[in-house]
Amino acid sequence: MKKNQANTNQEFSRGLQSRHVQLIALGGTIGTGLFLGAGQSIHLAGPSIILAYLATGIMCFLLMRALGELLLSDLEVHSYIDFIKRYLGDNMSFVAGWTYWICWITIAMAEVTAAGQYMQFWFPHLPSWVTALTLLAILLALNSVTVSAFGETEFWFAIIKIVAIVALILAGAYMVAVHFPTPVGHASVTNLASGGFFANGAKGFFLSFQMVLFSFVGIEMVGMTASETANPKKVLPKAINEIPLRIILFYLGSLLALMAIYPWQSISPTSSPFVQVFKNVGIQSAAAVINFVVLTAAASACNSSLFTTGRMLFSLTYSGEGRFSKRMGTLSRAQVPTHALRFSTLIIAVSVFLNFIIPGHVFAFVSSIATTCFLFIWGAIVVAHIKYKKQQTPLERSNSSFKMPFFPLSDYFILAFLGMVAVVLLFRVDTLVALIGSILWLVGLSLGKRFRDQRVAASAMDSDK
Repeated sequence: MKKNQANTNQEFSRGLQSRHVQLIALGGTIGTGLFLGAGQSIHLAGPSIILAYLATGIMCFLLMRALGELLLSDLEVHSYIDFIKRYLGDNMSFVAGWTYWICWITIAMAEVTAAGQYMQFWFPHLPSWVTALTLLAILLALNSVTVSAFGETEFWFAIIKIVAIVALILAGAYMVAVHFPTPVGHASVTNLASGGFFANGAKGFFLSFQMVLFSFVGIEMVGMTASETANPKKVLPKAINEIPLRIILFYLGSLLALMAIYPWQSISPTSSPFVQVFKNVGIQSAAAVINFVVLTAAASACNSSLFTTGRMLFSLTYSGEGRFSKRMGTLSRAQVPTHALRFSTLIIAVSVFLNFIIPGHVFAFVSSIATTCFLFIWGAIVVAHIKYKKQQTPLERSNSSFKMPFFPLSDYFILAFLGMVAVVLLFRVDTLVALIGSILWLVGLSLGKRFRDQRVAASAMDSDK
């Protein structure tokens, strides 16, 4: 038997335990978008950023309820792209599948870039690309072992983030209570009202939604764990239903604490506000601890990216023809898509080169592309859910164990929200460029799929002659 021969069992191992999935779902809602991107969104919206996060959080919860109902309707699927194929057709699933794969590729690029910036807090002269390359190598090794190795790594990454945010909120409450002095005044709840709730008007409020949405990118990743969860009917609903509490605690709680400690006008949009606040109030040791946490968050998000891109590429190529598809669509003896993981990591490693030649521009560019592509992915999930519900019989609807609340109004609310964010992207040059690029990507995939189908059909006709 060859040493690298794939496992003949092409089913995932279901090695994720309940605690893994709970923390993976949590890790999907706490990442660089919050720890690094919150500075930009606070700068744009002022105190009204709280309302922007709350509205986006409600949308994401409803999105996850729609996704959860789809996943629990058929536990034999590898990912929700299969549901898109079932209800929206082969062409849409092809475009959605490859778009979701590239979404997580760009997220990983953003995360390893952010990790490089965080390391410069301690090592100012360390090039970003060195950190990026080292982090990728470590996470690839962990993901290649077993799915439980990924789950265990993500579990402890998430624990660190949870403890840090709870500690931040408690520290903020204490500093407000004692009116802790800062270079620009003192910690106080009055800082939250500085300049008015909509300090930069409606324009600033709506422009903040691009980065706010990016903060929630990855929340749907719990859907990628369905085929590797030991008891999905119990675990997935629990993970999804706890999303509102996590949003209130981790997003709203941490942002309220930050803006109460330090006036939001003094927070820079270009670096982590969590590190800034403690550094500027003179608590250098706390700033170093927070920097370690945000570095952990970047590693966690990159870990999730590798997990998702590997499973996504496996699903896309599992039943395909050709040498590439056959190689990517196989599992190792540990029932891990090792070849797909390695190929995805190779593409992500392009960011190492980009950080070498344009170190100051990579994060903003790739994060904007990821955000715009996710508008399409989330929209496709919701439309698939609408089609699924319409095809249900009355008996099937009554027997559903995880019904979407307020259907169909909830689905239409999600689509309207995503449409609003797409319109917002038109009003800034950087997001407009990302939106145009994403549209060209989607059109190119669609045309490529049509051309490939025509070529296959023509080849079949020639062989029949």
